[in-house]
Amino acid sequence: MAVTEKAVRDALKTVKDPELNIDLVTLGLVYDIQVEENAAKAIISLTSPMCPVAREIVDQARLAISKVEGVESAEVQLTFDPPWTPERIPPLIRSSLGL
Repeated sequence: MAVTEKAVRDALKTVKDPELNIDLVTLGLVYDIQVEENAAKAIISLTSPMCPVAREIVDQARLAISKVEGVESAEVQLTFDPPWTPERIPPLIRSSLGL
């Protein structure tokens, strides 16, 4: 079975920001997903560059991607360019959070 961007994105929906308890995709923290045959790479950000659990979130994201059927190589790259802002959250969810 071919690995798809959608499957990787769905896997990343299982990884939650521990402070907000909302998944990385909904928060707009997934900047890019690249799939090439059986290798998948996600470029993600965090709500803060000083996040004390940054390593754990990256590890959870890598593990989630590695569980996607067909993935043999999973990579997660952390970036802060551009910096994350709450505007990356869909408006309805943003308003329910009071942002």
